Amino acid sequence: MKKLPLHWKIVIGMVLGILFGIVVSNFSWGREFVSDWIAPFGTIFIRLLKLIAIPLIFTSLVKGISDLKEISKFRNIGVRTIILYISTTVIAIVVGFLLVNTLKPGVGISQETIDLLTATYAGDASITSNIEKAEQQDSGPLTFLIDLVPENIFIAFGNNSLMLQVIFFSIIFGISMLLIDPGSAQPVAKLITGLNEIVLKMVDLFMQIAPFAVFALLAQIVVSSDNIEILQRLLFYGATVVLGLILILCFYLLVVYFYTGKSPRWFIQGIAPAQLLAFSTSSSAATLPVTMERVTDHLGVDNEVSSFVLPVGATVNMDGTSLYQAVAAVFIAQALHFPLDFLDQLTIILTALLASIGAAAVPGAGMIMLVIVLESIGFPADKLAIGLALIFAIDRPLDMCRTVINITGDAMVSVVVAKSLGKLHPTNQILNPKSQT
Repeated sequence: MKKLPLHWKIVIGMVLGILFGIVVSNFSWGREFVSDWIAPFGTIFIRLLKLIAIPLIFTSLVKGISDLKEISKFRNIGVRTIILYISTTVIAIVVGFLLVNTLKPGVGISQETIDLLTATYAGDASITSNIEKAEQQDSGPLTFLIDLVPENIFIAFGNNSLMLQVIFFSIIFGISMLLIDPGSAQPVAKLITGLNEIVLKMVDLFMQIAPFAVFALLAQIVVSSDNIEILQRLLFYGATVVLGLILILCFYLLVVYFYTGKSPRWFIQGIAPAQLLAFSTSSSAATLPVTMERVTDHLGVDNEVSSFVLPVGATVNMDGTSLYQAVAAVFIAQALHFPLDFLDQLTIILTALLASIGAAAVPGAGMIMLVIVLESIGFPADKLAIGLALIFAIDRPLDMCRTVINITGDAMVSVVVAKSLGKLHPTNQILNPKSQT
């Protein structure tokens, strides 16, 4: 009997988790039962993925760069990657602007709805903490460069939110291996190769429990959702964001089709398990190990390309989140009657682009970025909590959707870069990573 593919197992886990959450929500003990006995398994799974995220980034980046043998090859990959990431982010923001200014989801929201949302969410600890975190960030023009360089690499290795610093150190480490005598670098290269294979095997082991973990995660989300009436009032805003995300996904598929000649079905089938996991976890960082495995083993991207492009993309490339920034910022301005001129909208584009670079690839990071974007256009401080309250009710499901686009964009760029360098292999000829030396 043919073994059921992983992505179908994950889909079944998602569906059963949603149905289970709906059923137990009808009982007074349902939420507590899921919280105490079901949700911890989803939390453990996310922790397992985050556990290997930084080791995977370090070993794969260093191995990928050192395997290039020549510094010119690294330059070719790096330049292509950064240009594509910036380009797709700008396109996503512009698409968001066009939709929100055309559909105007924030126009016509009654004061009663605003008051209800404010009373429900404005004092929420999650909202106030996001505002505080955003205010703590230095807003200097070169702050992102300062944040790029770690003071202590062991502190960076111990904190997933400092992933960009780990990437910086890994790139410098790999480049330095290219610049020294190959004989001196050989023992380190063998060690890194062995560590990389071990981490990849850990990914395989952890993915065996993915369907059960997804069941737990979705059940927890369903039983935690309340205020259905408020959610219904915000459907227009949510539909605008989702429509934008679908358009960006279609853009990715067209790029893959016209540039590589590969069918959209081939691309979606290859990346589907990572997309489903991204939807469940709302974390590009947690999904990174699976994204790397799918892109390398199922889309045919050479390891020296995927090991650089994907870890960088998990931190730098946030197309779905950037689109959400544009829609959410204009939606809040429309709802609270804050006028936006052309210069304000250009400011949002630039700020959303810069804020996406180095943003934490974890659930809820989009809210912090949104505060930064709103403050850049002089949004009144006394209305900031009200603005976040407007979108807070459906932020979680939208976060799940935009994370799917984030990791799909990373995969698309990997395929395009690999094709441009002649590093995109036929998938029926891909070697098992364990057999590669």
